[in-house]
Amino acid sequence: MLKKVITGLEIQKLDSIVIKEIGIPAEVLMERAGVGVYEKLVENYPLERYKKVLVICGPGNNGGDGMVCARHLKSRGYNVKLILLCEEEKYKGEAKLNLEIAKKLNLAIQKIKDSSELFKVLEEEKPDVLVDAIFGTGLKRKIEGFFAEVINLINGYKEREKAKIVAVDIPSGVCSNTGRVLGTAVKADLTVSFELIKVGHVFYPGKEYTGKLEIVPISFPADIVKKEAPERYYIEDCWAKAVFKKREGYVHKGSFGHVMVLAGSRGKSGAGFLTGLGALRGGAGLVTLASTKTLQNVYAVMLPEALTLGLEENFYGEVSIKELPKIVEACSKKSVLVIGPGLGLSTEMKILFFELLKEINLPLVIDADALTLLSEKPEVLKDYPGFKILTPHPGEAIRILKISKEELMEDRIFWTKRLSELTGAVVILKGAHSVICGDGKEGISSIDEPGLSQGGTGDVLAGLIGALVAQGYDPFTSACLGVFVHGKAGKILSKEYGPFGYPASLLAETFPSVFKILQEEI
Repeated sequence: MLKKVITGLEIQKLDSIVIKEIGIPAEVLMERAGVGVYEKLVENYPLERYKKVLVICGPGNNGGDGMVCARHLKSRGYNVKLILLCEEEKYKGEAKLNLEIAKKLNLAIQKIKDSSELFKVLEEEKPDVLVDAIFGTGLKRKIEGFFAEVINLINGYKEREKAKIVAVDIPSGVCSNTGRVLGTAVKADLTVSFELIKVGHVFYPGKEYTGKLEIVPISFPADIVKKEAPERYYIEDCWAKAVFKKREGYVHKGSFGHVMVLAGSRGKSGAGFLTGLGALRGGAGLVTLASTKTLQNVYAVMLPEALTLGLEENFYGEVSIKELPKIVEACSKKSVLVIGPGLGLSTEMKILFFELLKEINLPLVIDADALTLLSEKPEVLKDYPGFKILTPHPGEAIRILKISKEELMEDRIFWTKRLSELTGAVVILKGAHSVICGDGKEGISSIDEPGLSQGGTGDVLAGLIGALVAQGYDPFTSACLGVFVHGKAGKILSKEYGPFGYPASLLAETFPSVFKILQEEI
């Protein structure tokens, strides 16, 4: 089954359905959760090396999960002590039940009232492993006071004594919905979460606090997860293999579409070249690169496999508005139009862009300068008759949405979805773990490749997505598969050449290597 990514609010709803509607007792789920943490702790930190474990339990069910883990660790032979951060009377339901079991089994238990007591325990016990069972995925408020002091003590002890920290479900202090740190957070070496990846595990800065992530099942029925969890997919190798169309049998260039690229202007010729290269290396049957006549010969030499369309240019070295009829005619028999990289930002170009939207109806991939032009009245795109894909980086997204970068980065999923609703488009918000929203579905890229952070890589991505559209992939799949192939190519290059410094053209040249991997593994 394809992996989904879920927020804390969504997992609470799913949990409720499993307990109340399906009838699986909450006690069973807590037992499975605690056992899952225990098993992964033993697997990563075996008894031969890590003998002493301190399990620090907060006031809710996360604390109860920790109690189950502690019980099984003791049975395995670990020297285990439970630390309670609240009065015993505050534990309810299954957490209270597991506390009572722990007491009957004579587990070492200590209630601490202030952080100085925890400091004393750490100095006396010198644990090899600390289990963070303080707060789970339901945390929404900023951590302050006593709990903040406890978390800071845990992190300080880890730093000082080189101890290992295992977080239950999510590191305490990381917002499961956004990845933001709510004041302070535990810096885990290993996080053991349940059933589904949480958004907070993937997005920065939460990812930096999560450490190694392990997902364990706790008895959620697979058909319930498939039905009730939102369509928000983790875009990784298995997802790409599931959607990739293997090429075999009798095919020809007409089988894979014709991409029209409208890009490039004086001083920005590279953008047009890279977009065309991305489309060719992305597998399009044909590519026409339309730009100014002064660049036509340049492109013909740089990219001989592409067709070219030379257009009159304006005072700024951009395509002239007088060429609108010719562009419309050229689009009439194409599979998709990729528009924007290096296009220019003059008033004349703005008029040309919006007039072009009124005259054509083929699928669009809108990137770079075209996104900046669109920011003046993005709502007009909703009436465009063909489907469209937008590929903004954060700076372009905030111009369209009229918000601050801080607002955008605070909740990337919300704002990507909002931009999709505003324009009626599939939207890719580029960045570490790119977010894709549209057609009622969402995707989060599994890839975070720092080497992609340089000029031109977005241009080849736009061309690649155009090629996938031309080959018959639907808009959402084209966007997600494009992001995956682009990122996977970056990973291949980082292993071969180093973490950064490979140019965008080499990135595009690596797309076929990714397709080879996908085709061979189907």
